[in-house]
Amino acid sequence: MQWFNVGKIVNTHGIRGEVRVISRTDFPEERYAVGSKLALFLPNEKKPLTLTVATHRRHKNFDLLTFEGHMNISDVEKYRDGILKVSEEQLGDLEEGEFYYHEIIGCTVFTDSGEELGKVTEILETGSNDVWTVTPEKGKPHYIPYIEDVVKEVDIEEKKIIIEPLEGLLS
Repeated sequence: MQWFNVGKIVNTHGIRGEVRVISRTDFPEERYAVGSKLALFLPNEKKPLTLTVATHRRHKNFDLLTFEGHMNISDVEKYRDGILKVSEEQLGDLEEGEFYYHEIIGCTVFTDSGEELGKVTEILETGSNDVWTVTPEKGKPHYIPYIEDVVKEVDIEEKKIIIEPLEGLLS
């Protein structure tokens, strides 16, 4: 089974079983909704522990969670440094033109004239739009903005992306 990281427990918060999570998900309202099941992967443990979210709230840069059956600090102290994940089955369907990072990373990028540019190795979040780092076998990486004017076709099944480079984009 494939698992996807949604956050890391970095500390406890108060004495009532709340934990501080640095979130790694674009869907915190969905992932941390009351009743959601999360798999906790602890360092040095082979099997994940399934936890059910009892409460969720935002505080500063953290998501604060409590879990069913874990109502005081001593129940959750041992979870520090654990990684919260969801299984592939828990991933929701996205709107047209939206993709999960794991679907894009590893795709081969071609220009509309058929020239192979390399593979997507990283996705940078810039605020207005994502920027894909496309790394060729030799040479410097290209930075491709994920905008309609540039990205013309994304085929997840074939792991192939076709772009129409703007003037100066590949220089």
